[in-house]
Amino acid sequence: MKSLLLIALCCVSLHSCGKSLVDSNVQSLSGASPQIMVHYMPWYASKPISGEWGWHWTMNHFDPDTIADDGRREIASHYYPLIGPYDSNDPHALECHVLLMKFAGIDGAIIDWYGIKDHRDYAAIHRNTKHLIAYIKKAGLSFAICYEDQTIKHLVNDGVLRESEALSHGQEVLRWMQDHWFVADEYAKIAGRPLLLVFGPQYFKGAAWKELFSGLSQPPYFYTLNTLQEGADGVFGWPPVHGDRVVPPAAWRAYLSQLYEQGGVGTAFPKFHDIYEEANVRESYGYLDDQEGTVFRETLELAGQSASLIQIVTWNDYGEGTIIEPTVEFGYRYLEALQNYRKKHAGKIFPYSPEDLRLPIALYQLRQQAAADERAATHLDSAAAFLFASENEAARKILSGTLLTSENREDTL
Repeated sequence: MKSLLLIALCCVSLHSCGKSLVDSNVQSLSGASPQIMVHYMPWYASKPISGEWGWHWTMNHFDPDTIADDGRREIASHYYPLIGPYDSNDPHALECHVLLMKFAGIDGAIIDWYGIKDHRDYAAIHRNTKHLIAYIKKAGLSFAICYEDQTIKHLVNDGVLRESEALSHGQEVLRWMQDHWFVADEYAKIAGRPLLLVFGPQYFKGAAWKELFSGLSQPPYFYTLNTLQEGADGVFGWPPVHGDRVVPPAAWRAYLSQLYEQGGVGTAFPKFHDIYEEANVRESYGYLDDQEGTVFRETLELAGQSASLIQIVTWNDYGEGTIIEPTVEFGYRYLEALQNYRKKHAGKIFPYSPEDLRLPIALYQLRQQAAADERAATHLDSAAAFLFASENEAARKILSGTLLTSENREDTL
C-alpha cells in the first residue's frame, strides 16, 4: 500500500465518529461478531500468467527471473509467498486466497481499487478485482472497496482528464460502483448502506465528496484514512510508521487507543517492514516488529473490544511487509491466530482447524503440477468444489490420493 499518508495518521487529531461502528448495524453474512475483513491488493502480475513480472514484484529493481539455490525468485519484498510469486488474475491463486480466508474465519475482503479508467495498470487491477469478487461470492464471503482517489490526480497530471472533468469522472466511478457492486447481497453494508473506504483522500476534499455521492440512490457509509472529512462517517487506521523509525509497542498502542476513543474502524496488523529503500524507490517509512506474532494477536484483540467491524492490514502488501497470508518466513502464523481468536469468541461454533488451512495451499500446488494432466485436473476441480462447500474431509481424501507430489508441501493433509 502507498504509505504517503501515514505521517499524517500518526500526527492527526482524530475527530469523533460517533462510534457508529460499535453497535449492531454491521451486517455480516457469516453472522459472526465482530465482522473481520482483510485489506487485499489485486495488483500482482507474473510472467507465467501475464507475460511479464509486474512492478509490485520488481519495483524496477528486483528480477524474479533470478532464482536462488533454494528455489526462490528475487522479488521486491523481505518475505516470500508460500505459493510463490503469483498473478492476481490467476484463478488458482484467487481460489486459494478466498478458501484460506474462509477457513481462517475472515468474513471478506476490502479490495484496494483504482477505478474504471484504462490508464497505467488501473484496467488490470479493475479486471483482477472483478475476478476476485467472483471467487469471494463463491466462497460465501463479503467484499467492500477501498477507493484510491489518487487515480484522479494521476489522470489529470498525465493529461487523460482535464481538471474540469475530475468531478464528473468521480461521479461516474461512484455510479459504476453502485450499479455493479453496492447492490450485491455480498457487498458489506452498515445499517443498510454500502461500506466505502478511501485511501486518503488524496484528491477530492471536503464538500466535494457530498457532491460525488449526490447522484447515488443512497450515500455509502464512508471512511477516510487520515482525518474525518466533510461528508465522511469516520476514519480507519493503518500501521503508524513514519520517519524511517522503529515503532515501539507503546507508540502503536497509543495510536490505537486514540483511534478507538474516536470510534474508528477496528484495525489489526502483523508488522511493517517495507523494501522501498532497498528497491531505490524512496527512504523506508519505518519498521514495526512482528514480536513473534504478539503484535497481530494484541491488535486483533484490541480491535474486537472496540469495534464491530475490523479491517486487517493487509492480506498481501509484500512491498510493505504487512502480510497475513501464508509465507515461507511465517507459515500459517497469522491465519492460525485468527482461528484461535474465532474459537475463543465463538467456541464450538467455529468449524475449521489449522489442518484445514493447509488444504488450499496443497490444492494450488497440485494444480500447478497438473496443468498438463486433464485427469488430475478433474480430480482437483472436485476437491475445490468440496472445499467451497466446507466438506473438507472429502477434499482431503482427494488431495491426499492425487498421484502427484509437491516438493514444497511439508504439511500432512
